[in-house]
Amino acid sequence: MTKNNDTPIPSINLIGAGTSIEGEVKSNGDIRVDGTIKGSVFSKAKVVIGATGIVDGDIVCQNADIFGTIKGKTTVSELLFLKSTAKITGDITTSKLVVEVGASFTGACNMGPVIKDMKHGEKPGESQIKEKNRLTITQDIPVSLFKCFLSFC
Repeated sequence: MTKNNDTPIPSINLIGAGTSIEGEVKSNGDIRVDGTIKGSVFSKAKVVIGATGIVDGDIVCQNADIFGTIKGKTTVSELLFLKSTAKITGDITTSKLVVEVGASFTGACNMGPVIKDMKHGEKPGESQIKEKNRLTITQDIPVSLFKCFLSFC
């Protein structure tokens, strides 16, 4: 006997070290990237970029932990966590941001409410983001100075 259940089973997707993908990656579940993606990544769940992971394209997701490298726009509707080995070149839009000592990014950072129900392929910024705070960083700065600056915003 089968059970009809409309609740999708969450999936965990892994792009392993040594694997290279060109094109768009879309998922309803979590994605972990330890290899290389040349293209955009869209997830309705969490994206983890491992220490060996490289994404050369945009990322749109609900939550993200970044250990590796991103070259493109990063849009996270809830929490973006930049680990100490993270290197981001491109704009960041997120509701909440945590930056460990050693992490670096170059680009603009928009923090504030982000609509949580982003659909695959939609470009944030087309009426999805309500800009609250804006900070543009062009070089590595100590996290203590960054935290101090944000406390005045």
